[in-house]
Amino acid sequence: AVVSTQSTGTQAFITGVKQNYARKYTIPIDTLSFDYDVMPEDCDTSKPPEDGAYVNGLFVDGARWDREKNVFAESTPKVLFDTMPMIQMKPMKKLEIPERPIYWCPVYKTSERRGTLSTTGHSTNFVIDMRLSSDKPEMHWVLRGLALLCQLDD
Repeated sequence: AVVSTQSTGTQAFITGVKQNYARKYTIPIDTLSFDYDVMPEDCDTSKPPEDGAYVNGLFVDGARWDREKNVFAESTPKVLFDTMPMIQMKPMKKLEIPERPIYWCPVYKTSERRGTLSTTGHSTNFVIDMRLSSDKPEMHWVLRGLALLCQLDD
């Protein structure tokens, strides 16, 4: 029901979630993308979601997650990383993803934020961009280097 970011092949997992949805609803996979819901801490995740998957174990770098407002917020002084609450990855048709104020938050495997270029043209350290709620303009978070990390450095 819940996937830890440190226990799976990230790209294979993402593709698998899309493939399961595409097969279930007989939709071409290339018409799909993800929407993301950050789950409240008291949410029951003992059963898998109807569609998509729960992701747990991400860390926020360059900001923190405001659990009351459910948006990104400025980092707490002297705190480098914040744990991200559980996120539901919800596959859906690209044209049906609801409009809302968001930040396209990059997710990286490690804090290095670099790697060799793969055949897709992305860094081997880059995982995905997540559409997460924000009450500030995107450039605000870009300038702070906000990203989610699958693991922290030792």
